[in-house]
Amino acid sequence: MFLSTKESLGMETKQTCPECGAVWQEGQTCQDHFHQRLAWEHEKPANWAVHHLMVLCYHLQHPALYSPEGLRGAIRLLDDFVGHGLTPEQMRKRDRAVVDSSQRAWKITARSDSHGVYDRPVDWTMTAANVIEHGIDNYCDSVRTWARSMYQSLESAGILATI
Repeated sequence: MFLSTKESLGMETKQTCPECGAVWQEGQTCQDHFHQRLAWEHEKPANWAVHHLMVLCYHLQHPALYSPEGLRGAIRLLDDFVGHGLTPEQMRKRDRAVVDSSQRAWKITARSDSHGVYDRPVDWTMTAANVIEHGIDNYCDSVRTWARSMYQSLESAGILATI
């Protein structure tokens, strides 16, 4: 059996997320990081304060989880939370009728025939892996920093201007 140059030198091929570009260290995927953050929110209830940002940031960096309409709505939510300082309570009160599944004619999540995609590349300066690197004790600050970095990345790409 012949070994490739990488194998013979003991080098590993870096795997990256096809959507957000994060390097997967030690086989830990973005979804693994998502589940770790959920666990941290249950282990330390104070971390629940940023749950809305954590879920939103993860999904925005993995737009294929959304429908096209869901992605546009999620970008607006990030703008509301980060750009305008809305709280989850204010957003829920304002958007209750708009997102009520019995009243809306559009899907939030992707379907096999329709999923969200950005119309131009986005350079993410922070990913889910960075939140994990900062640990459970810095979780809330790290998620807030992640949300601000995502807002800046979407703004730099010209995507916020399209909503």
